[in-house]
Amino acid sequence: MLTGKQKRFLRALGTKIDPIFQVGKTGINDNMVNLIDDALEARELVKVRVLQNCLLETKDVARELAIRTNSALVQVVGRNLLLYRRSIKKEKIELP
Repeated sequence: MLTGKQKRFLRALGTKIDPIFQVGKTGINDNMVNLIDDALEARELVKVRVLQNCLLETKDVARELAIRTNSALVQVVGRNLLLYRRSIKKEKIELP
């Protein structure tokens, strides 16, 4: 569980990164979850964009991805969401 200070720190880092995944009409599938899981292991902080043609609500997508990737949901702004999970192999982000 992240503290408020840690979430603020991660949100500040998240403003500088671009979304690397997009959730579209097909929604969330196992392949996408595996790719996001790998990206979280490599980067620790991942931004995902939910496209307008997605049939699911953005908050529902955010909750499901956080649960299925075992990550923390840092922020949902509009159609963008930010996920964080500490890497097992090497930590890149030093939380306050």
